[in-house]
Amino acid sequence: MSEQQEVQPVFSIEKIYVKDLSLEVPNAPAVFLEQAQPEIDMQLGSEGKQIDDGFFECTLNITVTAKLADKTMFLCEVAQSGIFRIENIPAEDIDPILGVACPNILFPYARETVSSLVNRAGFPPVLLAPINFEALYMQQRAQMAEAGNA
Repeated sequence: MSEQQEVQPVFSIEKIYVKDLSLEVPNAPAVFLEQAQPEIDMQLGSEGKQIDDGFFECTLNITVTAKLADKTMFLCEVAQSGIFRIENIPAEDIDPILGVACPNILFPYARETVSSLVNRAGFPPVLLAPINFEALYMQQRAQMAEAGNA
């Protein structure tokens, strides 16, 4: 056996939690008398940062707004976070992990939180469509590179 052991890369989920949660139904109770289908808008963002040696936090922020004409039916904001252990991985690979892999892990939890919260507010559950975080990450990098050249 070689005295120099090969260092194995480590990627593990340490904790998944809701960091922030908000629901507003500003036009209740009148909004519950409306029969039309609302227009649903979703905004999404994620951020990752190192919190300790080998430990990173990734937060997926989702805002879902339902409007009927100019009236807001509800506004739901969820910050779904996770603590991930990432060790023995090249520094240039950390950013894609925090921008693609971690949000992919967090999204089903955030999706369930949004659906449950909206349902508990008296509305039909909102089922968010799957998201291609790799495409979003590549798009963000391209925009950053373009802004850097401008």
